[in-house]
This record gives sequence, C-alpha cells and structure tokens, in this order.
Amino acid sequence: MIRLITITTLSLAATSAAGDILLEPPLDCDLTQTCYIQQTADHDPGPGAQDSQCGNLSYDGHKGTDFALPTLAMQTAGVDVLASAPGTVRGVRDDMADILQGTPGAPDVSDRECGNGIVVSHGDGWETQYCHMKKGSVTVQTGQTVAMGQVLGQVGLSGATQFPHVHLSVRKDGAVVDPFAPNALNTCGTVPDKTLWNMVVPFTPGGLISAGFSDAVPEFDTIKAGTAAQNAMPTTAPALVVWGFAFGGRTGDLMTLTIRGPQGDVFTNTQTLDRTQAQLYRAGGKRTPPGGWSAGDYTGTIELRRDGDLLDVQTTQVTLN
Repeated sequence: MIRLITITTLSLAATSAAGDILLEPPLDCDLTQTCYIQQTADHDPGPGAQDSQCGNLSYDGHKGTDFALPTLAMQTAGVDVLASAPGTVRGVRDDMADILQGTPGAPDVSDRECGNGIVVSHGDGWETQYCHMKKGSVTVQTGQTVAMGQVLGQVGLSGATQFPHVHLSVRKDGAVVDPFAPNALNTCGTVPDKTLWNMVVPFTPGGLISAGFSDAVPEFDTIKAGTAAQNAMPTTAPALVVWGFAFGGRTGDLMTLTIRGPQGDVFTNTQTLDRTQAQLYRAGGKRTPPGGWSAGDYTGTIELRRDGDLLDVQTTQVTLN
C-alpha cells in the first residue's frame, strides 16, 4: 500500500473548456494505493524547476508527468500502460533494452531518452506521448486507432529512466501542456480553475512510497527493488529495524519512525531531512537485547511532516517468533 493518508493534496475534477482534451491516467493502478505521481511538468521558465504548486516535484525542463511504481518487482510482474484519450497512433518504438540508467551496462540513450514509447494524435493539435515502456510489450501499430483506456503495452525501464514509471507528455500544437494546470505552464502557485483529467487525480507534494521491517539497515537498492521488507523474523534476529521510503522530500521535512511491540513502545526517532530529494529513505531501530525479543507482532509507524502538518503516514508489521 502506498499511502494510508494524504493531508496536502490538490485534486480537481475536469472542467475543461470546449476544444480541450480530456485525459485519464495512463497506468492500470490505483494512485492512492499501488502507484503514485513522482514528478510533473516544470513550470519554471528559467534554469530552476518547480511544479504547478511551486513545489519540488519536477526537474529543469521536465516535459510531462511521471506515473511511478513503488518497486522494480511490481514492474517485473507487469503493469499495463493505458491510452489516456482516444486517437490514432502516430509513432511506435519497441526495441530498446530495459536497463536503468546509472547501473552497469546502461546504454547511451542520447536522442532516445523516451525509450520504448508511443505517440498518439487526438486531433485539433493535441497529442500524447508514453515513454519508458517494456521492450516487446507494445500492443499497437502506427496508424491504428485506439480507445481511451486501451492497453498500449507495459511499464518498462527503457530510455533515460532511474525508476520504474511511464512518462506521459501532453502537447497542443507541439507545445508542452501540464494537465494539472493547462493554462499556467510558466507560472506556479495558483489553484487552477480546470485540469485536463476526466476524474479526480491526486496531486500530492510528497509522501511515503513503502515501509517495512528488516533485521539490519537495508541497502537502498533492496528497498527500491521491493525485496527489503521482512514479514517474519526470529526473536534472536540481529536487530529490529523499521524503514520508510519516501518521494518529494524537502529540506526541513520530519520523518518519525516508531516501533511498538507486545510489551509497548520499543523505539521512536525523528529525523530532519537535510536536503531536497526526489526519492529517499530513513531507517532506525534497536539491536536485539540479551535473550532476544518477546515473541509476537510488532508494528512500525512512519510519519512524514512538513511545516508542522502531517503529510503522510504508513504502518507496517512484522511477526517475531
């Protein structure tokens, strides 16, 4: 589960004017439970980067919305990419390897940053582009007509990507449009009077992706892969560690980690984020006491706060026996 609660959220139902396109999210997932929006279009016309609410869910020159999966394991299992609107396929690429940039053997993707992808024309100058799809998964051909919600392929790791996601670009007459704020690409901070979504799509300025228990501080790669969490451990495990994986962290945010066991509170610690990061994790816990832990269920709670407000919270559980 991605988020149990999100306090600060911008989400508007579509109230688009005549001639505007209406879109649905391009992933077959629940944006409040099993996937999330990692980054959106850049609203800063200069060398900096801002999302539509003047936050940090973007980077310089980013031209779309990144609908992300929480783990590589979920991507491997397969998640469908869906057509956001009806139209005609204008272009397809489906032959690039699925290799995360920054890992050994990653290819040079200059001029092919989108990786495997599809461009769909919707008429009246509107088009959408879907990037980073899985090699060999594309199900449509150039010239084919597609319906809203039709499966186009699956999420992959191709092109210039460092986490599993589909990048959705929206363009009108070749110009980038942010579906969350279609009339304000070069400004930020105002609540838009419309979006291009045909449903309520949560815009969350950061939050928790996942949480879990381990018997040591896990490597970040294992958290991102989806293999770090342990559902059961022996009472003599080396340590009892809870961790939280977050996105959109800002300098000054507070992450509180708490462990509660059969005998009451075991551990609590609040850490202040010292820099702004697209993805991050924090972990904490205790070494196993002499004689081991009491058998039973232990609950971990991770809270993320910003400017005094609760931004997100997740709970996780492990059984010691």
